[in-house]
Amino acid sequence: MKRYLLAPGPTPIPPEVLQAMALPIIHHRTPEYEALFAEVRQNLRRLFQCGNEVLIFAASGTGAMEGAVVNTLSPGDPVIVLRAGRFGERWAQICEAFGVQVVPVDAPYGKSVDPASVAAALTQHPACKAVFATHSETSTGAVHDIRAIAGLTREAGALLIVDAITSLGVMDLPMDAWGVDIVVAGSQKALMLPPGLAFAALSDRAWARVPEARLPKFYFNFAKERKAIEKNQSAYTPAVSLVVGLRESLRLILAEGLPNVFARHAWLARATRAGVTALGLTLFAEHPGAACTAVHAPAGIDGGAVVKGMRRRGITIAGGQGSMKGEMFRIAHMGYADEFDVLTALGALELTLADLGYPVRFGEGLCAAELALREESAAGETAGVRG
Repeated sequence: MKRYLLAPGPTPIPPEVLQAMALPIIHHRTPEYEALFAEVRQNLRRLFQCGNEVLIFAASGTGAMEGAVVNTLSPGDPVIVLRAGRFGERWAQICEAFGVQVVPVDAPYGKSVDPASVAAALTQHPACKAVFATHSETSTGAVHDIRAIAGLTREAGALLIVDAITSLGVMDLPMDAWGVDIVVAGSQKALMLPPGLAFAALSDRAWARVPEARLPKFYFNFAKERKAIEKNQSAYTPAVSLVVGLRESLRLILAEGLPNVFARHAWLARATRAGVTALGLTLFAEHPGAACTAVHAPAGIDGGAVVKGMRRRGITIAGGQGSMKGEMFRIAHMGYADEFDVLTALGALELTLADLGYPVRFGEGLCAAELALREESAAGETAGVRG
């Protein structure tokens, strides 16, 4: 059976990246690796749209999240954490594990945090050192207004620390231009790599906080890692093959051009949404992002059954997490994805829903998606940008 990976991480990997990672491994303390790493450093700054170094760790994205906490805060520091899904909640869990005082700003699953709520929290808690936010909440498909929140944190003198694990390389997040202080990411989403690399980029304001932070740290020591990276090295043994693959994936992303990358993801997301709504389904997120489409399971049908039915056809999507389990399913369209991934997913979804007793009129979802793809592709070509 031919298999399709359409879950929101890990995502498919381009052949060029797989081939690069399959080459004989090189030693990480050699001029060859240093030359490779120098290119990666430069291109990561272009991807993050920042002037400072982007740190790389052998870890999942959660490792970079932990590093962002322990390198900027001290025991008992108050912080604001925006919680509207499982990964916003993860920020709070990490902070609490290190004795940081969490002031939650919550929104229901599927909703986006209102910047006005953030402004109110900053006014009520002026001593808060940082605001922790999620750009694209993978668990619900919702996107949050980081640009507006960045303006609020700047005015209040708090750091803005953003989980961009699902959004980096999918939606525009110009770190320096928006005034975001820390952006963390992971390798297994739009960077088109296997899991195993974590990234963290810090503004000058964030670096100024690092010497003051008194939370314990060893491996995720940002200051130590910055000293190493300036010599085209890492403080500890890097995931060499993944860094080799990263060079290739960054080349692909930058050759396409960031504006085109963002437009392609938005194009695929709109077509997917057109397809599922044409089938009479409803979106889970009020303000959906471009990384994945979260869909309410039809009445009387378990979302997990949809996931299992798709898997029997060779297609891996994702279900709901925590309290959302059984309530929804998620189809990703990020990274190494094109229009035929969308059409394959929707065709399989029609068949799967019919198997589960949902009244499908075959082809309605596919037709709506094809029309969206064709109309928007033609408009994009006229404008000189695909999508």
